[in-house]
Amino acid sequence: MTIAALIVAAGRGHRAGRPGPKQWQPLGGRRVIDWTLDAFRATPLIDRILVVLHPDDLGLLPPCDRIEITTGGDTRAGSVRNGLEYLAANGSDVSHVLIHDVARCCVRPAHITEIIARLHSGETPSVAPALAVTDALWIGEDGQVVGTQDRNGLYRAQTPQAFDFAAILAAHRAHPGGAADDVEVARAAGLGVSILKGDETNLKITHPDDFARAEKIMRDQMDIRIGSGYDVHRFGAGNHVMLCGVAVPHERGLQGHSDADVGMHALTDAIYGGLAMGDIGRHFPPTDPQWKGAESHIFLRHSVSLATEHGFKINNIDVTLICERPKITPHSAAMQAALAEITGVAIDRISVKATTSERLGFTGREEGIAAQAAVTLVKTCA
Repeated sequence: MTIAALIVAAGRGHRAGRPGPKQWQPLGGRRVIDWTLDAFRATPLIDRILVVLHPDDLGLLPPCDRIEITTGGDTRAGSVRNGLEYLAANGSDVSHVLIHDVARCCVRPAHITEIIARLHSGETPSVAPALAVTDALWIGEDGQVVGTQDRNGLYRAQTPQAFDFAAILAAHRAHPGGAADDVEVARAAGLGVSILKGDETNLKITHPDDFARAEKIMRDQMDIRIGSGYDVHRFGAGNHVMLCGVAVPHERGLQGHSDADVGMHALTDAIYGGLAMGDIGRHFPPTDPQWKGAESHIFLRHSVSLATEHGFKINNIDVTLICERPKITPHSAAMQAALAEITGVAIDRISVKATTSERLGFTGREEGIAAQAAVTLVKTCA
């Protein structure tokens, strides 16, 4: 199977009670859409991720890290159709598609995997999660109960809803429009849909109170760790210093077993620390001659790969360089860009700043440079 995830994110979300579409609203320090995409990125069985955006929002999510972008239609069904047509025109190898509402940002990777496993079993070409209705149902009119509804056999639909790609594409092409979801489109085309037990935490943000509920679910599901690092290197002969991946001109260099990039070393140790996996010396012993003069991005890439292997995403990076000279500010943007390239963290989540020690201590006497770093690691629990 080649499986694509189609994330519908072109809606305006007027009922959410906040200015602007709900998918771009902050939630737990990030945007709603970021949490949704992370859940699918963390599912290895997903081969492609396509996000369907409103034309006005295209600049808010540049294509990157397995993410493809296309534009939506005037309705949800129109947006899904546009996404399916994009996949058909840009890679005919897709065999199955998972269609998901971006506002269901609490979806768990384990639940996505369970849906895909049902597809792999061959029991059904289509599967959708849902929860059986357990509450009594009333019919209301003008604020009064005017009747009741039998709840037997009723379910609350969720997403992602998974389908044979060719079948759901044909179903959308044939449908006149106005369907509540893709299961309705599938059934109109005569496709059978198997019900998989849903997840109570798979909340869809619709109303203002849902943001607080979603944030609580996120906190309950997340493993959040903070790591800190500190490093020092003395000045020696040279005509530049390596700081956060940038060669900064200076009348002296920094001494060390590797290239002595004090900022990158502090950051690497912060990541190792957040993972409770020691420091650079444990993974790259200074007694080992193969690391003599090594470029420090080797160490940083290793710490990032360990974080990924253990299911953690680096949420943000903060590096402080402590020195009298050279001046850091003219180079800080280049340092941010270098760290972003190595770690995969967005530039707007990376801070590189500098301070002096007011001429006190070894940094004040310009004997060397020190660096402190802090990172936040986040893992969404299965």
